[in-house]
Amino acid sequence: MGRILLIDDEKKLRLLMARIIGLEGFDVVQADNVKTAQKLLAAGDFDVIISDVRLPDGDGVAFVQTVKEKQPLAEIILLTAYGNIPDSVQAIKNGAFDYIVKGDDNNKLIPLLHKAMDKVKLARRVSQLEKQVGKKYAFDTILGTSKGVQQAIALGRKVAQTDTSVLLLGETGTGKEVFAQAIHHESKRSKNPFVALNCSAFSKELLESELFGHLAGAFTGAVKDKKGLFEEAHTGTVFLDEIGEMAIELQAKLLRVLETGEFLKVGATQPVKVNVRIIAATNRDLEAEMAQSHFRSDLFYRLSVFQIVLPPLRERVQDIPLLAEYFAQDAALKMNKKIGGIAPAYLKSLQQQPWKGNIRELKNVIERSVILNDNGTLDTDDLPYELRSVPAPADKIISAFSLEGVEKLHIQKVLNYTEGNKAEAARLLGIGIATLYRKIDEYKLS
Repeated sequence: MGRILLIDDEKKLRLLMARIIGLEGFDVVQADNVKTAQKLLAAGDFDVIISDVRLPDGDGVAFVQTVKEKQPLAEIILLTAYGNIPDSVQAIKNGAFDYIVKGDDNNKLIPLLHKAMDKVKLARRVSQLEKQVGKKYAFDTILGTSKGVQQAIALGRKVAQTDTSVLLLGETGTGKEVFAQAIHHESKRSKNPFVALNCSAFSKELLESELFGHLAGAFTGAVKDKKGLFEEAHTGTVFLDEIGEMAIELQAKLLRVLETGEFLKVGATQPVKVNVRIIAATNRDLEAEMAQSHFRSDLFYRLSVFQIVLPPLRERVQDIPLLAEYFAQDAALKMNKKIGGIAPAYLKSLQQQPWKGNIRELKNVIERSVILNDNGTLDTDDLPYELRSVPAPADKIISAFSLEGVEKLHIQKVLNYTEGNKAEAARLLGIGIATLYRKIDEYKLS
């Protein structure tokens, strides 16, 4: 039920209290002085420490601090034969759960002990959940051994230790928010708020109110003051997804936050000061947006102090088996089903897909497969019809002297030059990434 350390130099009283507490179902360990208690604390964890204030080799009020340093989640109840208000006040300041008088308050000890145990259990549960959350969002939990993913993780770990703004680039569904959370949770702001907002989900007016807040009466329907997300995230991190969708007028206000840490609420005249780190993400080409005056260049350079490009799933095909296994087991757990394996043909089919929706699309497909599966092994019959393998057509013979032959050879040379980096190859070739992938499929290039 709980482990109790009882410290008192009066042997008869200590044995009596130990028996009473033991009858409540607690495991009681005894000590008659501070030195013995310290050895016991070093040897194992306790839930509650009950200690006399006056001990042969120390003071119980001061001992509270020692206990809290070694076992911060433990609670301490102090006992004294003499009521002393200054001592009781200092004991509570030091972190004691309560301070009671022996004899007169003996009937209060057991109820107090149960209350202290309830607090300890809650604190341990919260601590456990915090560890699970931290683990969930840590870089170690990002799956993938491919070069592109490992490079992105390495960059993320480095920038996490700073307060530098980060711009995450990549197609929809590549895991930009997961990366943003990992950067936050491995930073010095990890104990503080992480607030995420998709800029494409709101109109210009609503987005301004969501980000910066408003005063009552600022507009129709504003019946009371509202805090914006920047205020909510004070001392923490703000993640702005789809930053390329933000209206040009709001970009100026965001720039001011980056430059001065200040902003004006809607309807306000006095600025609000905040301390936040900004991580932004987009699947748009912001340099092209700047060229068309859709995105401010000064904001771009502020946001893109540190860029991380997340590769699309089709560039990390080797990671698909690992991702598939994880998503399959996760879905099976949620649906109370058992998935014992994945057929090679199923994985091969997954690895042949273009995955325009990237990891998000892969997760949805596997979740659907788990729903359909009846035998515990995912196979091609569990895939949507359009994803099932079809026989590949016979290779087309292309003459080296034809335009197609010259194009094929040139694309292969550029791919070799970029070491397989499709985005960089498309840029050098002056074509869209989708066109490049179509050519790769057509010419069966590596």
